[in-house]
Amino acid sequence: MDKNTITGFVLMALVLFGFAWWQQPSDEEIAQQRIEFVKDSIANARKIAEQKKAAAKAADKVNEASTDTTALFYTASKGTAKDIVLKNNKVELTFNTKGGVVKKADIKGYKGHNVASKDRKADKNEVTLFSGADQSLNFILATKSQNIETQDLYFTPSNLTDSTLTMTAVANDGKTIVLDYKLTDTYMLRLSVKATGMNGLFKHGDNQLIVDWQEKCKQQELGHTFENRYATITYKEKDGSTDHLSETQEADKKIEEALDWIAFKNQFFSAVMISKDGFAAGAKLKSTPLEKESHYLKQYQANLSTEFDPTGAKASEFEFYFGPNDFRLLQNIENQSHFGKDLEMQRLVDLGWPLFRIINRWFTIYVFDWLSKFFPMGVVLILITLLLKFITYPMVKKSYMSSAKMRVLKPKLEEATKQYNKPEDQMQKQQAMMQMYSEYGVSPLSGCLPMLIQAPIWIAMFNFVPNAIQLRGESFLWINDLSTYDPIVSWNQNLWLIGDHLSLTCILFCSANILYSWFTMQQQKDQMVGQQADQMKIMQYMMFLMPVFFFFMFNDYSSGLNFYYFISLFFSAAIMWTLRKTTNEKKLLAILEARREENKKNPKKKSGLAARMQALQEMQQKQQAELERKRQNLNKNK
Repeated sequence: MDKNTITGFVLMALVLFGFAWWQQPSDEEIAQQRIEFVKDSIANARKIAEQKKAAAKAADKVNEASTDTTALFYTASKGTAKDIVLKNNKVELTFNTKGGVVKKADIKGYKGHNVASKDRKADKNEVTLFSGADQSLNFILATKSQNIETQDLYFTPSNLTDSTLTMTAVANDGKTIVLDYKLTDTYMLRLSVKATGMNGLFKHGDNQLIVDWQEKCKQQELGHTFENRYATITYKEKDGSTDHLSETQEADKKIEEALDWIAFKNQFFSAVMISKDGFAAGAKLKSTPLEKESHYLKQYQANLSTEFDPTGAKASEFEFYFGPNDFRLLQNIENQSHFGKDLEMQRLVDLGWPLFRIINRWFTIYVFDWLSKFFPMGVVLILITLLLKFITYPMVKKSYMSSAKMRVLKPKLEEATKQYNKPEDQMQKQQAMMQMYSEYGVSPLSGCLPMLIQAPIWIAMFNFVPNAIQLRGESFLWINDLSTYDPIVSWNQNLWLIGDHLSLTCILFCSANILYSWFTMQQQKDQMVGQQADQMKIMQYMMFLMPVFFFFMFNDYSSGLNFYYFISLFFSAAIMWTLRKTTNEKKLLAILEARREENKKNPKKKSGLAARMQALQEMQQKQQAELERKRQNLNKNK
């Protein structure tokens, strides 16, 4: 090793040593860091101590209640927890004598996915809506001396059949709390909560039954992110309509109106609690999103209250719905309910904003229901697409012909306006073009009609397809399940924007979008003149970027929705290509020339858009001329 190399290493070592020494904190900084470390340690220790103290206090409270022989429900505070099952051919509900409420709800007739392994071979024949600690329902009676909570009591079962169950908690002096259940032949469970001999235990005018209802909403579908978009707490105001908390972020809300029902909802299934007397104003609702790795969607919390009669003369009545979010089925719930209310529970199926809800409510659902009687779901989506194309074809053709007229007139427009090539002449150029359009009887805005026609339908289907439980578990061609994504390639790690898979229907949709965008741009470019054509070159890059944006957006969406969009765009491109090939442009130009001659012989006064645009252009010309005159006067005065 030569001297220069050794010298270089030495110098580098000195530089590094000097840099390290310079970065070393001073004695004062080290002392301050030690102080901060001690403060943090003390704060953490206090926090842990407070948590332990709170847990110990809660445990002492439970222990005190179970050992205090003078407690009102001392007898019911001891016992053995047992499971009891009510079932029909729709649901199987498991109750527990500790707390006396439903601890597990299995919905029959729907595949229950193993979301952790994503192995469809491990699917069950029922969906477990919740089980064990996933859901808790606690009825609380706030008496003068203590809170009586049903979750701490052991109930004695009686009147047990496949559809009926009575749970009774007995107090020391014969007072009782009775939970009387009846399961209907569908998804409805009826409950009456009744107390005997408790008059005088409550403050005057403060007879309330407090309901504390919580649930960790389970992931039921394979796509956590997509399913989470449709999971939320939904509620129905007593004298109003339905509303819901945010699906995308944590929400904590106090409802100022009385409520008829509360629903803990995921994409395709819901647990709903309905109160006969209604839940009082001031209900507190909270929804907290949970991590994808937990295989839960959200943590739901509802703190409610309703009327309660401590004498036992009147029971507090509830109805529960544990079932699918099926529009027609939810419509019929009002007929099954004994409360005589306008429940509007079909609003659990989100059909979109008012315009799109009307399209889905009075067109899509009827057509979908009728076609699904005869065809598999994938074919139903194709047939709905063809039907919509057939209905909108006359308007699309009229719009295309308007664009074709502008295309054949383009050479004449360029010739007539070539003298207006300066930037300051653009107003005159636009006016000359509008004048020619008027002479030939052509509207420049008609070419935008196809997109305006299709946009409401596209958005309506965007709301309908992800909420159509009929697509759940339905296969078509290579697609295993039309209600979730169809991975052509999968991997174990989530990548930014893409996730853990590539969806084939999403790729097809984006490819068809590129094809349709190309046809649209060609159509628009062929009819634009001057600066408009130059601007179109910039716009075409933006148009091609949209499918890329849609890929990242829709890769996690349901394959049924992507498949519908793919078929719709494919047929739209095919219709445009067919119209282009079958249009005789020479004949069309001859018709326009004849119309122009006819208009010259019988001139008509401009009206509508053409008149307003001409008036606007004339006003702008006058303003421009006035500005130019003032500018010249200023120059003369200098």
